[in-house]
Amino acid sequence: MKIAAGAAVAMAVALPALPAAADTPDERPDVPVGTWLAARTQPAVQLTSFTYTGTVAVPTSTINQTAFNRLVEQATATVASGKISSDERSIAKWLFQQIAADVDTYLASTTPERTVEAEVGGLCTGWWVTPDGYMVTGAHCVQVGETELSQLFAQQALAKFNKQDAKEIISGLQGLEADEEIVKLAQQIYVTFNTNHMQLRNLKQSLSVVQSLPGGGVDKTAKPVPAELVSVGESYPGKDFALLKVNGQQNLPTVPLGDDSDVRTGDTLYISGFPGLVTNTPFFSLESKLEPALTEGPYNAKRTTQTGVPYIQTQAPSYHGNSGGPVFSKDGKVIGMLIAGTVSENGEASESESFVLPVGIIKEKLGEKNIKPAQTTTTIRYNEALNDFFRHYYSDSLPKFREVQALFPNHPYVAKYISDAQQAISAGKDESPKPILRWVLIGAGVLVAAVIVAVLAKVLRGRGRRRRHSEPSFVQPPPGAVSPPSWRQLPAGQVPPPAQEAYGQAAHGQAAHGQAAHGQAAHGQAAHGQAAHGQAAHGQAAHGQAAHGQAAHGQAAHGQAAHGQAAYGQAAYGQGADGYGPVVYNAGGYGAAPYGSAPDHAGPQYGSAPEHANPQYGRGPYGYPAPPHGQAQPPSGEQTRAVRYGQFTPPPNDRAS
Repeated sequence: MKIAAGAAVAMAVALPALPAAADTPDERPDVPVGTWLAARTQPAVQLTSFTYTGTVAVPTSTINQTAFNRLVEQATATVASGKISSDERSIAKWLFQQIAADVDTYLASTTPERTVEAEVGGLCTGWWVTPDGYMVTGAHCVQVGETELSQLFAQQALAKFNKQDAKEIISGLQGLEADEEIVKLAQQIYVTFNTNHMQLRNLKQSLSVVQSLPGGGVDKTAKPVPAELVSVGESYPGKDFALLKVNGQQNLPTVPLGDDSDVRTGDTLYISGFPGLVTNTPFFSLESKLEPALTEGPYNAKRTTQTGVPYIQTQAPSYHGNSGGPVFSKDGKVIGMLIAGTVSENGEASESESFVLPVGIIKEKLGEKNIKPAQTTTTIRYNEALNDFFRHYYSDSLPKFREVQALFPNHPYVAKYISDAQQAISAGKDESPKPILRWVLIGAGVLVAAVIVAVLAKVLRGRGRRRRHSEPSFVQPPPGAVSPPSWRQLPAGQVPPPAQEAYGQAAHGQAAHGQAAHGQAAHGQAAHGQAAHGQAAHGQAAHGQAAHGQAAHGQAAHGQAAHGQAAYGQAAYGQGADGYGPVVYNAGGYGAAPYGSAPDHAGPQYGSAPEHANPQYGRGPYGYPAPPHGQAQPPSGEQTRAVRYGQFTPPPNDRAS
């Protein structure tokens, strides 16, 4: 047995490990987690948008003269009492303040009715969960409440009317030059009146996903592709989930789903998405806006809403527009979806508090529609190619990248990787293992193995001959003696079978369940690089019959993988465990600021949250999410509040048809 053990050591030395390219696809190369994770997941993360179009109708207003005359009398009395100055400017400001506080008392609707066609919308993040076009995003990324929608249209469509009406009331001041404060007060009067009396007609909604055209590349050729709303849950703080379907898709890149138990407090989480501070900024090119950003931060705690919905609190930074984006563990699996964050008193996002809907809820919602997350060859080959690329195996990565490009021509990044790999090869940076060297090493190992097996066979045959010469032959008994039983009558020179199991052997059925006798394997298993001495019991290899590196049926040879099992030291191929709100736009092109000036209570401006909006957008007393309509407000007193991120940005003027 010493010789056999020595042979095993020699084999291990003689057969060097194959290059790292043979590792499993999910094994991370020597690059930062964020670099590896972003490269693998970004192809499946897409910019989504929702759009509402309709006709906005608003009546013309007129002064209620009776009410206004009474107000003038009050102003006279107030001046006489010394509560306001007697100059015309001070009196005019006081009058406008009173009208703005109760517009329907001092203004009345009249004809003609004024109409304008308007469009509002928002931007969010979504991610492919199946190769045939099912996408996950947030519920508040696909629908808006009636009150919120009216405020959006008011900001977008009424700005022109508000300015015109303000000019008319200022002109009635009879020569008084209006300063900035008077202009703002006058506009506020008509922002309130026109919003309260506005009507929406012919309202239509559309959903889309921004995709690149065939040829690859995240660039200005990207076009919105219509999406169908399959399922939608309740907006934050409910189960803020929505499922979209884009028809005519195949071989899409996807991201795998993990489990809630994959992460816990202290683990690093990674958020991928499209922050509004980029998509709404005119300084960046459209190409760069269409590449998702990756942020990271620790898992702080698990929270539960008053209705029992779990959320994960994390310090991974997130912003308006990140809503609906996937949140990953360090292993590259989705453990949740970014939904909301906390904003300060002035409406700015707080990086220290982001809220993530756990992946368990996402799986629950997908199961309700019988949607099973899956990956195709596109994702598998792309991940393999990335691993080669990051190991500087550029030649090995090229055919895999090209296969991905053939499977999914719209892939947004593969064309760039092909170009980069070709440039690296031309620059002499390729470190791919050479095929000839690989076969030479394998051939040398086989030759050494054959020599060792031959030597062992010769030595053991010599031992057998010496044993046969030293053992007596069986002699027939004299006449009249009783012959031994037939099972004792062995030919001369052959040793009778032992009464008990020889050291190093295991008779069929004598090995303990799941255990192997010394040097041998139990039924269906193989000893590490060795064969049973002598004849083999059922399921074992006879001495000299199983070469090192081979296996009996159902066994795994050293360094090889049996069907469905992992090779020694390797993982089985393909195995593995299994926000805020929209960046909303108005007319003027992506990245433009909301049209006109909006009052504090007319709707959210970028980076701010209105004080009395619906609960999913975080309006309510600071420190508590506002409850749904009809519920009591919690006590106030804190300086921050949880909101579902929402930001509004104008649609492009130069949208491609």
